[in-house]
Amino acid sequence: MFEQTGLYPILTLLLASLIIMGSPGPSTISATAVGAVYGFRGSMSYVGGLIVGTVVVLLAVAVGVVAVLLSVPHGASALTVISTVYIIYLAFRIATAPPLARRSDHVKTPAFTGGFLLAVANPKAYLAIAAVFAGVSLFKDQRTLDAVIKIMLLSMMIVIIHLCWLLVGASLSRFLQNPTISRTVNISLAGILIVTTALALAG
Repeated sequence: MFEQTGLYPILTLLLASLIIMGSPGPSTISATAVGAVYGFRGSMSYVGGLIVGTVVVLLAVAVGVVAVLLSVPHGASALTVISTVYIIYLAFRIATAPPLARRSDHVKTPAFTGGFLLAVANPKAYLAIAAVFAGVSLFKDQRTLDAVIKIMLLSMMIVIIHLCWLLVGASLSRFLQNPTISRTVNISLAGILIVTTALALAG
């Protein structure tokens, strides 16, 4: 655990969050997949839900709510079931979405609520955030200040990480005018989403 004061532990925290929280997982991969299928603007509501939900997870980790939740009988299992069911539904939506050129302005895009629910039920988020939050100490012997600053910095990183993954996905959308390419990419992204979720659950 790093307990030095100054810039070094802050940089350590940011780098750790980028590597651990920013690695492929259900939330980040879903942001990329939705961005590729629905474009940047069409995905903002959903990704906003992911961001808010992940910040809620961060706050839960910070105040120890996770330990209370997981101590409730079947609490962890309920989160896993919710996350798995929604991710399967989202993967189906992504895999079967029509090419961008064939969509009307009234095509229903994934909602804020869906992103929020996925984020708060994402098992990787709790483990990753807990690892980063507990692994670096910014202010020795000042626990309240330490927690507040870490919450602020990690919230900023949550926004940056999700927007970066969304931009990666949205950059693919220009190639999805072709029906064959669109179907191939959509099915591939849906498959990757399922696989990353399975790996997160297995871990």
